[in-house]
Amino acid sequence: MIVVPVMSTKGGVGKSTTAANLGAFCADTGKRVLLIDLDAQPTLSSYFRLEHEAPGGIYELVGTNEIRLDRIVSRTGIRNLDIIVSNDSKGQLDNLLLNAADGRLRLLNLLPVFKDQYDLVLIDTKGTRCITLEMAMLAADRAISPIVPEILAAREFQRGTLELYSELQAFARLGIRLPNIKLMVNRAEYVSTDARMITEGLRRSFGNDPVVQVLETAIPHIASYRKAALHGMPAHRYETRRPAGRKAPPCFDTMRSLAIEVFPEWEEDLERLSPNDLPPSPAPEEDQI
Repeated sequence: MIVVPVMSTKGGVGKSTTAANLGAFCADTGKRVLLIDLDAQPTLSSYFRLEHEAPGGIYELVGTNEIRLDRIVSRTGIRNLDIIVSNDSKGQLDNLLLNAADGRLRLLNLLPVFKDQYDLVLIDTKGTRCITLEMAMLAADRAISPIVPEILAAREFQRGTLELYSELQAFARLGIRLPNIKLMVNRAEYVSTDARMITEGLRRSFGNDPVVQVLETAIPHIASYRKAALHGMPAHRYETRRPAGRKAPPCFDTMRSLAIEVFPEWEEDLERLSPNDLPPSPAPEEDQI
């Protein structure tokens, strides 16, 4: 089982949609995927229609150590894709974990209960520095950090995410190895010189970094991802071919490329998925960006 938080200390960079789309693509290849929504603003929890809603969610798992799957795991309308929804609207988990002796290690100790049921656990996190983000990082095998191609976002990644990572290195004394960070450029403008310069600057800055890898796959700034979310659909199902006149690749190709970069050990299975394997979807409107 691979555990991957989608994390950033900056909000509004696309963590929830990245977790939803990446998880759904992997699920369509036959991987058993569990989404965990650690964000008090439950965007991920409301992305997909639920076929079965469990009585509990993240508060019961992390707050009360509830590990009975029928009590905390909900089933989405996508085969192989389950979710533990966010039900901590008042933000009580942060205070609870801060006062618990095992607070930062709670998720690390709880996740092994899922290893026989799932191949992948994707965790959506808050867009700010907090104990639940630290808890997710300490439980991770690898991490994804979306970043928009803006200079302030790049500075926040350096000042926020990497400083937090550095401080958590102290847990190495307990035998905990922090995950490498896969930096993913989100909302990349194909026609913006500034965006391309910032993206190339990130690649140069972290070219030989032992912790941070800037992914080759960037998520383009096209309306298809937003429209897919409005339909409650994975982007790769919403758009399987590139509309005429657009430079950006179709969502299907982009999500497959992203999945292969994040999970190279599954490349053969991920490559095998074809648009013909997907259930019929409404035809998307064309995006001329």
